[in-house]
Amino acid sequence: MKYLLENEETERLYFRKIHLSDFKAWLEFFKDPSSFQYWVTELKAPEVECENWYKKQFDRYETGRGGMNALIEKGSNKLIGHAGLLVQQVDGKAELEVAYSLLPEQRNKGYATEAARKCIDVAFQNEYWSTLISIISTTNKPSANVAIKNGMKADKQTVYNQNDVTIFRISKMDWSHFRPTQRARVVLSL
Repeated sequence: MKYLLENEETERLYFRKIHLSDFKAWLEFFKDPSSFQYWVTELKAPEVECENWYKKQFDRYETGRGGMNALIEKGSNKLIGHAGLLVQQVDGKAELEVAYSLLPEQRNKGYATEAARKCIDVAFQNEYWSTLISIISTTNKPSANVAIKNGMKADKQTVYNQNDVTIFRISKMDWSHFRPTQRARVVLSL
């Protein structure tokens, strides 16, 4: 299945396809209001939201539009979140998005940066797309900082799913010159 990172790994994470057996652990994401603080959306019951999320991911797998991968922390062998490459429509154009979501207790540990970096590396190494994006709410500074740490730059602001967002972008050429170890600490000032 194109765009999936199944069997990939980083220093601390394994990537695999999501399983229905992950439902109970991932349900905690939908129970925590902080998971939706940056998005304007009408939420249903957490169980319904989680069920719909899984249906959407399995549909992506079946239709070749990428999908989220389960992120398994190597030390504990537990699900800590999801990351992946998603084919999205932004302003009428197909784009390949680097997406990531973590369980609340796993945030601020560098997992999102690590997972997103692996997604970017795999996408460009396999020549999936010439540029990659991340769709980030204009108020979500933590996710914007993840994008910046991985060499992405704010490209434009638009509306996506009724939300004001910044589209962060990285080209394959920029990625080939990006050296995370040489990067100065970046402070987001959008």
